[in-house]
Amino acid sequence: MSRKAGVVGVVAVLALLGLGAGRLLALGAGFGSTASAAPVVEGPLDRPGLIARGRYLATIGGCVACHTAQGGKPYAGGRMLSTPFGAIPSSNITPDPATGIGRWHFDDFWRAMHTGKGRRGERLYPAFPYTSYTKLRRDDVLAIFAYLRSLSPVNQPRKALGLSFPYSVRSSLLAWRALYFDEGVYQPDPGRSVAWNRGAYLVQGLGHCNECHAPRNRFGAIPRHPRLSGGLIPVLDWYAPNLSAQPGGGLQGWSTQDIVDLLKTGRSARGSVFGPMSDVVVRSTQYMRDDDLRAVATYLHSLPSPPQAPSALPASAGQPRLKQGREIYRQRCASCHGKRGQGIAGVYPPLDGNASVTEPTGINAIRSVLLGGFAPVTQANPRPYSMPPFAQQLDDAEVAAVVSYLRQAWSNNSGAVEAGDVARYRQTPVD
Repeated sequence: MSRKAGVVGVVAVLALLGLGAGRLLALGAGFGSTASAAPVVEGPLDRPGLIARGRYLATIGGCVACHTAQGGKPYAGGRMLSTPFGAIPSSNITPDPATGIGRWHFDDFWRAMHTGKGRRGERLYPAFPYTSYTKLRRDDVLAIFAYLRSLSPVNQPRKALGLSFPYSVRSSLLAWRALYFDEGVYQPDPGRSVAWNRGAYLVQGLGHCNECHAPRNRFGAIPRHPRLSGGLIPVLDWYAPNLSAQPGGGLQGWSTQDIVDLLKTGRSARGSVFGPMSDVVVRSTQYMRDDDLRAVATYLHSLPSPPQAPSALPASAGQPRLKQGREIYRQRCASCHGKRGQGIAGVYPPLDGNASVTEPTGINAIRSVLLGGFAPVTQANPRPYSMPPFAQQLDDAEVAAVVSYLRQAWSNNSGAVEAGDVARYRQTPVD
């Protein structure tokens, strides 16, 4: 049974994987060659070594998360992926010949992953993040395909598309792709180390981290630059912070080991994961090899300092509300998170200088107070500390007061939140 922490288990969400269909995070073999589209000797798909490699890629990538309906068979699809434009059902990727990929050849699978086109040439919706997967090496895609073809087939017809008009018309994707899709396998940077290139490949391509950690425009597209600058996750209403470790970045002050620990165990000396990132750690990153995790950290440490994120929130909550928030914090939070918001390393996350406390929208802190903070159960952390929800104990004004205090206390200097913000996010579905 997990132990309860204080009121706000708010920590830096390292959502290194997005929420698109089929999360895939893995190490591509060999970064010495820049011939990214070199021919692959395919051979039989039932080779044990190839299947084992594919299982590793699919497992640490968490493909099963999107391609499995609640209570359904693994990889059989049917999960409705919510978008601002409607719901898109995930596909059946078991080798069932009628409803899955049983009749697919490898070239069909490669086309889907690399070009975002289905077996019959239809344009795929970018809820499946082929905009990132296009960077995958062909040999990695082959291994994943071999593993999927080794699964037991499940006959499960595809659910109906839930997109509204005109988004339900696939021909509309022609213009979208021309504007926002750059096809091409990742090209290693010869001026960088092997570890850096490995991390860049994981983060930019297989991890598709930018799918969550960047803002989206009204057409659901992500700007090409800067990468990993932080953004609101559509529909889910969590903010995925900037992932730079430079001054002003969401990972400022994080060491390589901090990042490795977080992705491996769900917690580190700098904080614990929560929200959508918990599922990512449980299903995928905890199974990554340590050298893969260090490569990710190496790449993230190279990201430049972020531009100042704009905030529509009021600059200050005013002294009466801050006084109220300080008192709520003293009564309900300080015993775990400390009088100065310093927390206890590896147990209770620090709140001073925490990117998920200070992110531009205030969503993460609000929702953490309302819902509580529950770190994931992992092999390396089977009994994580957690914190209780306060949705029933605190009203909207009280939550706004304590969150505003947290965002402006100690070294934090972020905008205040209002009771109306709390009321809105109180109604947001958990998933």
